[in-house]
Amino acid sequence: MREYSLADATREAMKKFDIRASKKYGQNFLIDKTVLEKILETSDIDKDSMVLEIGPGLGTLTRQLCERAGKVLAVEIDKDLIKALNINMSGYSNFKLINDDIMKLDLKELLKESFGDNKAKVVANLPYYITSPIIMKLLEERLNLSSITLMVQKEVAQRITASPGSKDYGVLTLSVQYYAVPELAAIVPAEAFMPVPGVDSAVIHMKVREKAPVSLEDESLFFRVIKAAFAQRRKTLLNALKGSDIKIDREIMEELLSSCHIDPKRRGETLSMDEFAELSNKISLFLKK
Repeated sequence: MREYSLADATREAMKKFDIRASKKYGQNFLIDKTVLEKILETSDIDKDSMVLEIGPGLGTLTRQLCERAGKVLAVEIDKDLIKALNINMSGYSNFKLINDDIMKLDLKELLKESFGDNKAKVVANLPYYITSPIIMKLLEERLNLSSITLMVQKEVAQRITASPGSKDYGVLTLSVQYYAVPELAAIVPAEAFMPVPGVDSAVIHMKVREKAPVSLEDESLFFRVIKAAFAQRRKTLLNALKGSDIKIDREIMEELLSSCHIDPKRRGETLSMDEFAELSNKISLFLKK
């Protein structure tokens, strides 16, 4: 007799509650038990863990989180899933559900209200269309988080974990690595989901940094320099910066680059975070003159 699978349970729940995967919200339900276990293993959840889950869907991962964690706070945007989630999770006293858009919530206040001063761990199977904005919200708002474990599109995971000089290295790489230490935990085939998406996914784990990896004169300028360097990848660094909103004469910009031992003919994708930090600090000091 065939074993009752996660795919069977998902189909049954969808039929019972008359649920269809929403294209609007980019829903793909996880149906692979091995991948589910990999997410749990990677997130390192224990009885002391305070967990924020984004997009619990039908509650497949949520149940496992509640079995292991101290508290689980889930945020689900799709009102059509709320009834199913409330019924499926009714046996767990450590579970709380909010029907809202994660991008519109004051997460600092919500985490404080839910978990006090305890650091939280984020665990989520993110929809592809809004992956980067959610990641940057979690990081840029400097929330009280210790780690973030996500299921994302494989291409996004490769960009987040990229190294200088590779085609995947860019603004997202540097932005995430400034706030966290990312690690690619697993590549997940499209068949692990229902419905099957058009691309493969990946499990990525990000350990949130206690302090920035580089010392900066002006954090905002640092990111402006990075965005300018990658705005037109085929341009040399000098030309990319010259064409940006950082208003410095070409000759002076060339001198600033040389003072950092950076060849003006290099492209942005070859610079390390340390080099971007040194360059932005030199630009900042010049602009303050």
